[in-house]
Amino acid sequence: MRIDCHQHLWPPRFLDALRRRKTYPYLREWTLHLPGEPPYEVHPAAHDVAKRRQGEEAALALVSLSSPLGIEHLPACEGGELIDVWHESALELGDPFRVWAAASVTDLDPDGLAKVLREERIVGLQLPATALADPAAIARMRPLLDEVQRAGKPVLVHPGPAPVLADPGLPAWWPALVPYVSQLQQAWMAWHVAGRRQRIAFVALAGLAPLHHERLAARGGALGPLDPEVFYETSSYGTRAIDAMVRVVGVDPLVNGSDRPYAEATDPGFGAAFTHALFTANPRHLLTGEPR
Repeated sequence: MRIDCHQHLWPPRFLDALRRRKTYPYLREWTLHLPGEPPYEVHPAAHDVAKRRQGEEAALALVSLSSPLGIEHLPACEGGELIDVWHESALELGDPFRVWAAASVTDLDPDGLAKVLREERIVGLQLPATALADPAAIARMRPLLDEVQRAGKPVLVHPGPAPVLADPGLPAWWPALVPYVSQLQQAWMAWHVAGRRQRIAFVALAGLAPLHHERLAARGGALGPLDPEVFYETSSYGTRAIDAMVRVVGVDPLVNGSDRPYAEATDPGFGAAFTHALFTANPRHLLTGEPR
């Protein structure tokens, strides 16, 4: 059973909710407007549920609210409705899709999250990396993290909103390569300092943060023993980056993710045993905690 730990698929009700908005984030027809990114032309087929289901290769595809939209950072009185629409509409997608929950990181509601996590098709909680930027931020998220741990489910750390664009002339790839990567690295460093034993996965190989272990040591820190509950999802990276991560963290923490519709899953071609670990055994361990 192949598992894709990281996809995005916006159901029609969620698209309609974005189109009704007059402030960021909002859609005008199929053009997405965010304060930290140039207008983005969404491809309608990318969020066509029937087409996505027909073309899905994974037996389980885990879809999440796109944290760069910034919805989790909105006040609950504004973002709460969008999060509710996300949960209700995503849970209706059916197989092969399962859902990462979302939660306000501005006005915490652990009781509401606990109720959502009781849904069988909810696999865990996605948090924006911008909500885990330092040890104090992790401490502030503790009520949400506690509920996820009580539910026996994992956390997925995804890039959050990009800062407001200071230079509109920057190339379209800038947010994905600069703020997104730095957010993931910062969240990983914060978790390295203040995290606890809890199943947690960082998308995009945590921005390759573990590869900085030599600089960490040179500046007085230490990578230390590897935390077996920390995982690294592979989206947007290929053979060389995955190989470099294996040399630092090993095979067991790596889990497949594609970030569809923006990218596709990568099999680095390291043999059948590695492929099974990356696409099946490791994702199953992330989701359930059961032995590989």
